[in-house]
Formats: sequence, C-alpha cells, structure tokens
Amino acid sequence: MSKVLVTGGGGFLGSAIVRGLVKRGDAVRSFSRGFYPELERLGVEQVQGDISEPDAVERACTGVDIVFHTAAKPGVWGDYQCYYQTNVLGTENILAGCQKAGVDRLIHTSSPSVIFDGKDMEGVDASVPYPETFHAHYPKTKALAEMRVRKAAEAGLPAIILRPHLIWGPGDNHLVPRILAKGKNGRLARVGDGKNLVDTIYIDNAADAHLLAADALARNPDLSGSIYFISQDEPIPLWEMVDRILEAGGLPKVKKRVSAKTAYRLGAFFEGLYKSFHIDSEPPMTRFVAGELATAHWFDIEAARTDLGYHPKISAQEGFRRLALWLKENPEKEIP
Repeated sequence: MSKVLVTGGGGFLGSAIVRGLVKRGDAVRSFSRGFYPELERLGVEQVQGDISEPDAVERACTGVDIVFHTAAKPGVWGDYQCYYQTNVLGTENILAGCQKAGVDRLIHTSSPSVIFDGKDMEGVDASVPYPETFHAHYPKTKALAEMRVRKAAEAGLPAIILRPHLIWGPGDNHLVPRILAKGKNGRLARVGDGKNLVDTIYIDNAADAHLLAADALARNPDLSGSIYFISQDEPIPLWEMVDRILEAGGLPKVKKRVSAKTAYRLGAFFEGLYKSFHIDSEPPMTRFVAGELATAHWFDIEAARTDLGYHPKISAQEGFRRLALWLKENPEKEIP
C-alpha cells in the first residue's frame, strides 16, 4: 500500500484516479480548493488549499510516496496570469514539495495541445518540439509546466509526463456539457471538411494509464523524464465524435458548416473585439479553437504500450453506451 497525493482529486480526471487508487488499496490524499462529499465517502483524506500557495502545497506533499498532478486551469480564454499561477507556479510548487518531502514518483498530467502549431498532426510522437507561437494561454502555460517537470526529472526527481487528448465519459464537467449546451442552443457548426481525425480517451482508460505510469516508473527508474501520449488508439473524425456525444445526450447531429478560413477569421475578429471592450466571457470563436476544430491531431502511443503496458480497456463504443446511460440518469449534468 502506498500513500498517494492527487492534486485536483475532486475533478473529472483526478476523481477517476482516486477511485482507481482506492480500489487497489492505496491510502489517498486529495489536494483541492473545495471539499468533495464523494471523496469523503471513499475515505479519502482531503487537504484544501490553493496550488499557487507554496506552504499549502508543501503540507499536502509531506508524507506521501507518489504524487499525481492533475490540477490545472483549462479553457481557451481568460487572463494570462490566472493560467500562469495555476499551471506554471502551481507545478513549480508541486515540484518543490515533492523534492522537499522526498516523494518517490511524480506523474504529471499534460496535454497534446502543448505541441499544436495550427497544422495537422498525424501519428506524431513525443519528439515533436514545442511551437514558437501559442494562440491560447492554456497550451502555453502547460508547455512551460512540462519544461519545469522535465528539468526536475533531469535533476533527480523521478517523473513521467502523460498527454491525454480529449478526455470524455460519465462525470465529464468540461467537454461533454460544452458540446451539449452548444448543441441545444444551435451554436454548433462543422469547421472545415469534417474529415480531420482526432484522438480521444475514455475517462477510465485515462485514469488507468496514470496508475500504469506510476507502477512502470517504480519498476524502471530510467523512464523518468519520458513523455507519453495516451488515447483510445482509434482516431475518429472530430465531427463524428461531436455527433456521438450529441446522440448520447438525445440531440440531433450538427448540420451547419463553415470553412476553416472563415472560422479562423471570425476567431481573430472576436478576440480583438473582446480584448478591446474588456469582455471577460469566452468569445464564440477563437483562432486556437478554429485550428483545433479544422485540423487532424492524433498521436503515436507505441511508447505507452511498450513502456507502460497501456492499452485502452474500455472501447469507444462501450464508452458512448455508458455516457448515454449516465446522461439519462443525470439530466441536470447536461448543461454546465
């Protein structure tokens, strides 16, 4: 039995990792800003605090063997300092806490968006460099966080970086409700020709990959500093993915269409408009979102199969069945 800390333990991915750890008998501590009754029912120790506060993070790391760092500020719009505080300073605090507490292993959750340069990415691996320019604060700050983790690994902290792409499934509080809300309001339109393939990953598979990474690092310390893409390993047309989520929520498929160039121009226009008038809410389109919706992004997960023993246990078909059932039983979860 290990003593394990999960940052963002009450979140979508964090809570799935927590459940997996509890199931196999580990003693689990969660570090989050809020308190979660569902974690209390699982017997999880909850430490509340802000990840940008070094002292709070240090206390959370004290006495644990493994840290899963999933806490992050997601999204495509907002103040850069807010993203930097959580995603960069927060990660720096976790690294310092791990080093001071003598933590055995760190599994850091990143994102494939850290290498997205606005072009198609088909079957790429971790050798692809970071782009020179980022069109959103989230990928930029997550890339900076990755760099910090890699530097810490070079300095002796055993760490692995995972890049899951488009996590979805029951309990999703980001991707699925966003799509369903826009679908209900008639605000979805296919961008581009609709043929672009993307990787996704079902929530249980994403959590499983994190546990496998921690176990693999214990067996083979030479894996420290490695980066792994994880997915369903079956790229799917992006708009088919959207349609299947809409179907799971009892909504019709997307019928409207807009060209990739038009979407990008609209993104640039709305970004300028919202910045000029200091509008805090997210624009209906941004350049980053336009690029994500119109391009292919799927990745080579051979390294994860070989080094971590990862393979998706839950198929996409089974995942959609479970999602539809969950949405039917929890209709209030359809809209954020």
